[in-house]
Amino acid sequence: MTTQTPAKSDRTGRLSADDWAQAALDMIAEQGVGAVAVEPLARRLGVTKGSFYWHFPSRESLLAAALERWEKTEQEAIFGQLEQIADPRERLRRLFDLVAHEYASHIIYSALLKALDHPTVAPVIGRVSHRRLEWLAASFRQAGLEPTAALHRARLAYAAYVGFLQLNLQLNQARLPRDQFEAFVEHMMATLIP
Repeated sequence: MTTQTPAKSDRTGRLSADDWAQAALDMIAEQGVGAVAVEPLARRLGVTKGSFYWHFPSRESLLAAALERWEKTEQEAIFGQLEQIADPRERLRRLFDLVAHEYASHIIYSALLKALDHPTVAPVIGRVSHRRLEWLAASFRQAGLEPTAALHRARLAYAAYVGFLQLNLQLNQARLPRDQFEAFVEHMMATLIP
């Protein structure tokens, strides 16, 4: 998912609710969930707070809309296109490749993991994680693993993903040089895909 600064609607000259939701996602990526606030977003977007209240009754409703947008975009952008791939091994390889080379959504996901105590964030992360694990387990089953082994492999793959994010985005380890990173991704695929 690529984050971008919302543009005013060509039709009305006003920002849409979706523009506000995207701006909130950008703020989450930059400063975390706690930074999402009406006044700073309005300044960033070059509008008054009245524009916000035209679309949302509260900050929490904006946050819910932003997370809904993120969840839907993640589902469509990644898993939607992968469903077209018939071979489960190739589907898993493509998933690993997509995930390894998509940076913006990782920043948002990492910020959301830091805010799991927030009542709006926790159910979204729960749904997304559950859906991702189910998708991985189904793909591993289709690739020939028996159900229990497929579930274990799905958990291992997802734990590797979350752990790598933790190392890079929350513990601020230096990013690997490109050739080392590509070798790491290939190793992960060779290790996890049957």
